[in-house]
Amino acid sequence: MASPRLETYCCPNRDAATQLVMNFQPEVFCGVCIGSASISLLLTILQLLPKKGQSPRKMPKASSSSTILLLISICDILGGLGMIFRSSVWLGFPGFIANISVVNGTDVWPSAFCVGSAMWIQLLCSAGFWWLFCYAVDSYLVVRRSAGLSTIVLYHMMAWGLAVMLCVEGIALLYYPSLSSCENGLEHAVPHYITTYAPLLLVLVVNPILFRRTVSAVASLLKGRQGIYTEHERRLGTEIQIRFFKIMLVFIICWSSNIINESLLFYLEMQPDINEMLLKNIRSAALITWIIMGVLNPMQGFLFTLAFYGWTGWRVDLKWRKREIPWESMSSSTVGENAYPSPVNYQSNIHDSKKVSTADSQQTDEAISMLSEGNTSGDDRLTRSSPIYQGW
Repeated sequence: MASPRLETYCCPNRDAATQLVMNFQPEVFCGVCIGSASISLLLTILQLLPKKGQSPRKMPKASSSSTILLLISICDILGGLGMIFRSSVWLGFPGFIANISVVNGTDVWPSAFCVGSAMWIQLLCSAGFWWLFCYAVDSYLVVRRSAGLSTIVLYHMMAWGLAVMLCVEGIALLYYPSLSSCENGLEHAVPHYITTYAPLLLVLVVNPILFRRTVSAVASLLKGRQGIYTEHERRLGTEIQIRFFKIMLVFIICWSSNIINESLLFYLEMQPDINEMLLKNIRSAALITWIIMGVLNPMQGFLFTLAFYGWTGWRVDLKWRKREIPWESMSSSTVGENAYPSPVNYQSNIHDSKKVSTADSQQTDEAISMLSEGNTSGDDRLTRSSPIYQGW
């Protein structure tokens, strides 16, 4: 489970709202986190492994989109491992955890574990948010034919760089001047909360806009390819739209409880006494959403693989095999530029307009197929001889 309250709890003089949720049935909460994260971790790995009786998922060579989807799953897996480790220590060594609350204590290891495990979870969740944002950007640029080979390098710099920068900045402000004497007051906690929830809110607000623009651009490409918009193209456009919808649906389901919980706890922090009877319902709602977060946050990894690839089955094939690449000439997610040009044949004539038209049509097919790569539901709805079908 990812929440800025995990870092806030590491301060001995933590606020009453953080104390409320962190001390509410900690054994039950940690058990829920371990169970949910373990199930999600195993099912996510199962989803990503090759299966018997199925041909490997075909994808463009060095496709940025496929790389981003894999990195999102890796962030979820590593974040889930962090949740399991933190919750296991919390359950197995209660005396060790109790030293976190000691003011001016001499044992630094409990506080170091508290801060380190919380930062690990926050960093990987934040990186996953940034990668999901990069996926929306890449999908739009691919259709607009603006993506190049170097784009994935920029995505790495943005996702990991911003995740590390925001995490370190938020932690530094929260623990000023030192971990053993954290300053009280919202002026130190609010920047930490902002750096935690900024990428989450970015995905919630901007990704639907980019996905909608991408779907509109796909429709324009399909219409312009042959000058008509048949049932074949309409179904393909709908399939891509449904895929984007499933991605956003999983994200909203897994993280909306965090926003609700943080809003309730922030409201409680503003009150002079959070134990007033008038605030009983708000306290109950905060505790309920806290438990829900422990269930839904770790499940994002598995649910995302369902949205990306569908259910891939139980029969794992651990034998190594060379994956077939349908487009040997394609070396990136770009559809408008070739990063590794083929040698020029000076003996050939200049391409006539028919060949240029054919190349443009193939680029369009490759761009759209990259958006639908990994989808296993397009069986008979697409003509098997179509280049688009070969990207499914």
